[in-house]
Amino acid sequence: MRQIITICFLLLLSFSAITQDTTITLTPSMLKKQGYVSLGNIDGWIFRQGNDTGWAKSNIDYTGWQKLKPAKFTEKLADKNGRLEGWLRLKIKLDTSFGDTPLDIFEYTWAATDLYVDGNLVYSFGNSGANGKPFKEYNPTDNPPFAFNIEKGKEHLLAIHFVDFISTLPPYHLKSKGLFNYIMSITLTGFKKGYLKEYGNDVFFRNLLLTINIILCLLFWLLAFQNRDERNLLFIALTSTFFTLTFYCDQNAAPGFSYTFFAFSRLAWALLVSVSLIFSLLLMLRIFKRKISPAFKICLGLIGISGIAQLFLFTPLILIFESLITLFLLAYHIIGSWNKLKGAQWAVLAGILLGMSFGLSLATTALVAPESNSLMLWLFTGLSLSFPLSLLVYVALRFKEIITEVRDNARQVVQLSEEKKEQALNQQKILQEEVNRQTAELRNTLDNLKSTQAQLIQSEKMASLGELTAGIAHEIQNPLNFVHNFSEVNTELVDEAGQAMDKGNINEAKTILDDIKENEKKISHHGKRADAIVKGMLQHSHSGSGVKEPTDINALVDEYLRLAYHGLRAKDKTFNAKFETDLDKTIEKINVVPQDTGRVLLNLINNAFYAVTEKGKQVNGVYEPTVSVSTKKLDRKIAIKVKDNGNGIPQKVLDKIFQPFFTTKPTGEGTGLGLSLSYDIIKAHGGEIKVQTKEGEASEFIIQLPSIN
Repeated sequence: MRQIITICFLLLLSFSAITQDTTITLTPSMLKKQGYVSLGNIDGWIFRQGNDTGWAKSNIDYTGWQKLKPAKFTEKLADKNGRLEGWLRLKIKLDTSFGDTPLDIFEYTWAATDLYVDGNLVYSFGNSGANGKPFKEYNPTDNPPFAFNIEKGKEHLLAIHFVDFISTLPPYHLKSKGLFNYIMSITLTGFKKGYLKEYGNDVFFRNLLLTINIILCLLFWLLAFQNRDERNLLFIALTSTFFTLTFYCDQNAAPGFSYTFFAFSRLAWALLVSVSLIFSLLLMLRIFKRKISPAFKICLGLIGISGIAQLFLFTPLILIFESLITLFLLAYHIIGSWNKLKGAQWAVLAGILLGMSFGLSLATTALVAPESNSLMLWLFTGLSLSFPLSLLVYVALRFKEIITEVRDNARQVVQLSEEKKEQALNQQKILQEEVNRQTAELRNTLDNLKSTQAQLIQSEKMASLGELTAGIAHEIQNPLNFVHNFSEVNTELVDEAGQAMDKGNINEAKTILDDIKENEKKISHHGKRADAIVKGMLQHSHSGSGVKEPTDINALVDEYLRLAYHGLRAKDKTFNAKFETDLDKTIEKINVVPQDTGRVLLNLINNAFYAVTEKGKQVNGVYEPTVSVSTKKLDRKIAIKVKDNGNGIPQKVLDKIFQPFFTTKPTGEGTGLGLSLSYDIIKAHGGEIKVQTKEGEASEFIIQLPSIN
């Protein structure tokens, strides 16, 4: 039994152990058209994870090695840190038919690799860290092929130590996934020249596309800023911007670029392709003036979702899917708009059709002749520039159309202007006649207003005269009573003087005559007083000469206060109010028009008495209606204040009290001209009149007149 187990174990060990007896013979017929053969995709490779420089030797223990060609490497082989490190071994023999043809070795992966030939280190691509130095990934574009001098017709052992990592960016694959089949390609020397030429052509065409798109993008943005009313220009500028960014991100890895930059560019490119397609389709609808249907929105959503999926999958199938949806939408809307297109819209259609033809030609060439790199570059350039250049043509033609439209509109405007000008002349004649008629009516109305105004002013004067007359009658009654009484006394004294003379009493007669003389003086004094009152009344009833004269302001204030009080008492026997004066004795005479100033004082004092009377009717309880008038000398001015303890003036009407015809009195009790005329009179004297009031409590009118004229 033990022998059977031993035999089975030996048989199992013989199957698990790998002997590398297979030698791959390379012949010129295995070379591709470009002059290279990729070793990574041929059979005969054995692989083992880990690192041991002894694995580069010819005779080693093959336990733990497995048959696996590099093209089959996946992320599953990496450790938990995402690192894949291992060794590859392959026995090759170059057929003698190669003759003396020089050969090169070409590495095209991001992995850091060390190449050993027959146990000797020949080349290091990047730094795998085996020499103790930090790891450094290899950029496949950093170096062209290197010379590969091995003897032809003889068996050689290729041992490769490599280190690769899983990318930290989507789609989280090995950095060299898809490139391991190009690991250590053997090339003819002519491949180097062709490779450099193709690489140079590729760089040239990509930079050409990028430069053209940058210029177009800047031009479109400039036009968009200069013509903000043309909304399509903004959309064109945005679309051109996404096209330009797409071309920038499409730049392949270049010397000095890291894999991280390359991966970021690839992810951005995948997303920008979808965004560019979406904006291009939306722009087409705007230019063709077609509505966005729900089905169109769904298709745009599918393109957007495909762009996001491409970030994680990065497969050509998604690009094919996006291209098919785009072609379907283009074809559908081109057919639907064909009969409605005009002018500049045909330029965009031509660009779309030209781009579609270049795209189909490129796809056909890639399937039929994938090695025709130059032709595919030209076709790709045509595909990439067809639509952007058609937008430039569209903008040029659109501006031409706009200029034509502006000229047509200008021509119509000129024509309409001429017609309107003629109509305007006719209207002007009609309006001139109407203006003349209305001017005549306005003149008549103005004359009537002036007449009415004069009547109203005279009415206001007469109203104030009526109020003044009663006061004057009371004032004039006192001197007349004195004249009458002293006249009667003198009559009696004359009789007494005659009797005394008859009796011969001369001294008594002289004494009586002296009394008669004194009485005559008193009669003369009170007569003059009555005469002054009458003259004052006459002055108030007339407009006067308007000439200023030196006037005792205190006397004027006292006189009109008493006249106003007695006038109101004469009109209303129930009227009763207290009045007070506080007159500054230092005030000298000032130049004013007495009758005008008196009219202002009378108006303010009458208003004050009216205010306290009205409040007395409303107040239940103790209330003493009081009006006080005061004068005070100021710096180069004198102030006259008329204050009452009435209801005050409401704040909402305070700004209107000096306006003509505005009154707070009931209808029929005021003309609304008193304060307006008072304001004008004080202004004419070079002074000012203002009011301080607190609603519900008191009002105080303040007149300020210049003391020096």
